[in-house]
Amino acid sequence: MEPLQITSTQNPRIKNLAVLQQKASERRRQGLFIVEGMREIGHCTAAGFSIKELYYCQEMGELPHSLHSSDEIICVSKNVYEKIAYRGSTEGLIAVVKEKQTSLADLKLQDSPLIVVLESVEKPGNIGAILRSADAAGVDAVIVCDPLTDLYNPNIIRSSIGACFTKQFVACTTDECIAFLKQKDIQILTAQLQDSFAYYDTDMRRATAIVMGTEDKGLTDKWRQAADAHIRIPMLGQLDSLNVSVSAAILMYEAVRQRKR
Repeated sequence: MEPLQITSTQNPRIKNLAVLQQKASERRRQGLFIVEGMREIGHCTAAGFSIKELYYCQEMGELPHSLHSSDEIICVSKNVYEKIAYRGSTEGLIAVVKEKQTSLADLKLQDSPLIVVLESVEKPGNIGAILRSADAAGVDAVIVCDPLTDLYNPNIIRSSIGACFTKQFVACTTDECIAFLKQKDIQILTAQLQDSFAYYDTDMRRATAIVMGTEDKGLTDKWRQAADAHIRIPMLGQLDSLNVSVSAAILMYEAVRQRKR
C-alpha cells in the first residue's frame, strides 16, 4: 500500500503536528508527542514506545527499513517538512508517538542505585542536558518532582538527543519521591550552599539520590529536612552558582569516581 502523500502545509494532520509540538495540554489530551530525527526515534522505539504516525520526506533520503512497520507512514513534500521540522538535519523523519504512563512503582533499580532528582527544574534544555549526563554516567533513573514542564516536551527530547528514552525517566510529587527513597533506603543528598559539606567528602558508594533544585530558588524545605546530607560544589570565583546541568554532571561523576575505586 502506497503511503499517504501530503504537499500542503494547511493539511489538518500537519496543523495537528504543530499543535503537538507547541502545547503540553494537547500532548496530554491526545496522549501523543513528537520525536524528530533517526537517532531519537531509534532510542524511542528501542524503549518500547509505539509510533502512531511516521512522516518522512523522500527528497531527503529513503525511509529506513527498521521503520517500515510503523502504524501509518506519511510522505511529505520538502516544503511541508521544512514547515514542521525544528532542525534541518534530522534525515527527513518525524514521528508521532504514543505516550507511556510510568510512575515510581515502575522503576527497576539495581543494587546501590544512583538516582538524580530534579525539583521543579523548568527549562527543558537543562533537563535534557542532565539526561545526557545521566546516560553517560550510567545513572539508574532521573525523577522530576513537581514538574513545571511535561516529560515529552520536544525541547527535552531534542536537547537530550534521546536520553529521555535510554534512561528511566518519571515525574511525581516531592512527597511521593521522598517516601519512595526512604522506603527503598536510598540516601538523599541535597545540593545546597547552606549548612553543607564539599561533595567529594561525602560517601556516594551506597544507594544514593542526588537532589537538585532551581538555580534561583534552590530546594524547598521538604528536601532539606529529608536529606541525609547536604553537599556543595566549592565556588572559588565571584559567582555563587553553576548552571544546574553542570552541577548535576559534576556530582554524578563524583559518584562514578567513588564507585570505580
